Amino acid sequence: MTTEFGFVDYLVFTAYAVLILGVGLWVSRDKDGHQKNAEDYFLASKSLPWWAIGSSLIAANISAEQFIGMSGSGFALGLAIASYEWMAAFTLIIVGKYFLPIFIEKGIYTIPEFVEKRFSTNLKTILAVFWIALYVFVNLTTVLYLGGLAIQTILGVDMIYAVIGLALFAAAYSLYGGLSAVAWTDVIQVIFLVLGGLVTTYLALNTVSDGAGVWQGLKTIYDAAPDRFVMILDESNPEYMNLPGIGVLVGGLWVANIYYWGFNQYIIQRTLAAKSLREAQKGILLAAFLKMLIPFIVVIPGIAAYVMVNDPAIMARLGAAAADNLPGLGTADRAYPWLLHFLPAGLKGLAFAALAAAIVSSLASMLNSTSTIFTMDIYKQYINKNANDKTTVNVGRLSGGVALLIAVIMAPLLGGIDQAFQFIQEYTGVVSPGILAVFILGLFWKKTTNKAAIWGALVSIPIAMFFKVGPKSWAEGSGLESVFPTLPWMDQMGYTAILTMLLIITISLFQNKGNNDSKGISLDKELFKTSPLFNICSFAIMILIVVIYAIFWK
Repeated sequence: MTTEFGFVDYLVFTAYAVLILGVGLWVSRDKDGHQKNAEDYFLASKSLPWWAIGSSLIAANISAEQFIGMSGSGFALGLAIASYEWMAAFTLIIVGKYFLPIFIEKGIYTIPEFVEKRFSTNLKTILAVFWIALYVFVNLTTVLYLGGLAIQTILGVDMIYAVIGLALFAAAYSLYGGLSAVAWTDVIQVIFLVLGGLVTTYLALNTVSDGAGVWQGLKTIYDAAPDRFVMILDESNPEYMNLPGIGVLVGGLWVANIYYWGFNQYIIQRTLAAKSLREAQKGILLAAFLKMLIPFIVVIPGIAAYVMVNDPAIMARLGAAAADNLPGLGTADRAYPWLLHFLPAGLKGLAFAALAAAIVSSLASMLNSTSTIFTMDIYKQYINKNANDKTTVNVGRLSGGVALLIAVIMAPLLGGIDQAFQFIQEYTGVVSPGILAVFILGLFWKKTTNKAAIWGALVSIPIAMFFKVGPKSWAEGSGLESVFPTLPWMDQMGYTAILTMLLIITISLFQNKGNNDSKGISLDKELFKTSPLFNICSFAIMILIVVIYAIFWK
């Protein structure tokens, strides 16, 4: 079953596409004959206001993996998957208060550049290559695949054409205009993303309640599927291995969130382009408030779809066509595209524009960050140290285009991933604990040495793989299962991060005999002082998080 788009739907979507391309290309133009320099292209001339930063953070973050993958997880396991969003709001506060002041004071372009200043060029290069590979072969490829899958499901367009169309759309303005074009179009993307998402949520809940409204719809899905509204899963829940109970709040989810929001180039790059530290921190607050809203536009629709599919009366009201392409526990990622079939004319176009906005904004952000790392940390370091601004910008555009081409070729080969959001988190979790350990100790423990950081980054991957495959291979049937049990992957991340930190601490103490490292960062309490506005808003967000978990704990 494909969605039947009418003239109004095509008109709405076309208006969205023209608006984004128009704004992107207008922002990208060379002003007064002035050619873009490296700071213009990669850091938007360090001129972004707080509202553009906050919007761009969310637009870069929310993509097909949330709209498709997280809705699918909402269908399969329920509101517990929203921990990623609500705990991310808490994480953003930590990043704004403790990480950003250091990064902005150092005046860096890229996260690998910070690694070079704190540790060495060798470690910077190792991490730069790792991040480029991760962005191209995991992030870009997965977003293109999930976006192509959604368009194929909704419109019946062949996967490869959908992937190419998305790639060309993102490339049209982001490769030419750089971070300025990405950030300013993201402001518009977020408006479409939130409005379209809320429309889908409203109509899904209204359908469940047979026209009685959103509040009645929420009550209906809560009464019909109370197990889908448990935030803290117990061991009897089949999804416990994905979201291991209290470990979500005090364990490995912190590894995933702090790594992603604090040390991920395509996220943190927006804050590095701020007018000032205070402006960056206000942008962080806006992003945190928006993160509180995201579960209502991506998770609740998935739960509503679960209730609809399992209620014969609702399915009968929807008609025979609703039985086509039904989401199920093995095909949960069909939930969001399936819901779009039932939207009225005009709103289908808006919801589809929201999905496209989520996909295209993330693609543009990843492209920009991939080209930034390659150009500033590989090209200028090893290939052409004396490259002028024109050459640097052109190399950025070319490298972004090559990365996109590779992802376009790889994307259709993925196929068959269910609950894609969980899949992405699990396999990114193999490498994120080691990176987190290196950064946390590098930032806040002056004794951390370069040698220890390199060993930590490299050894963390075998440690992670030991936890992931050991109990399922060599330990299986050997009687060692009780010593090396199969752990939820989130717990695996937590243990990997702790062991990596212990390794780094041990090597650092042995190497420098307890003395501070020569590149250790001296931190002043004044650096971490925040404004009353930041403190009040942070407190409000934390109260909201506590209330949500108190209501849906069991």
